[in-house]
Amino acid sequence: MSLQVGEKIPDTLGKNQDGKEITLKQFAGKKLVLYFYPKDNTSGCTAEACSFRDYHSKLRALGYEVVGVSVDSEQSHQKFIEKQQLPFDIIADVEKKLVQYMGVWGEKNMYGRKYMGTFRTTFIINEQGVIERIFSPKEIKTSSHAQQVIEEITR
Repeated sequence: MSLQVGEKIPDTLGKNQDGKEITLKQFAGKKLVLYFYPKDNTSGCTAEACSFRDYHSKLRALGYEVVGVSVDSEQSHQKFIEKQQLPFDIIADVEKKLVQYMGVWGEKNMYGRKYMGTFRTTFIINEQGVIERIFSPKEIKTSSHAQQVIEEITR
């Protein structure tokens, strides 16, 4: 399954770094930047997270909340958040429910080695939980991704 623009995301997103359930209801009246990334503490994923950290107040001023998602554990996310001083939740999708539902989990190929992993993807979601825009892996520039999102939502 792969969700498309115009479709609604699930009501329950998963558990955050503290084991707390994250649901769409928590963002009632707000828009959401839901970004999926491969792995905590890797160069590209750190650059992307820090981009969202640095522009977090600007995104909130525009009415958006930010939530990250990877298949790493809650403990890994806690360390990542602390080390990078991230001001937003990260969902620990260790059972791969959300990545599969959203269509961002699949076979990857690096240096000729095939493996299963998360495709770096960002969903812009409106107040009703409906997808308005999807940034595909090829579009995302990790170190300036928050600026890409801001440019898109302020058009």
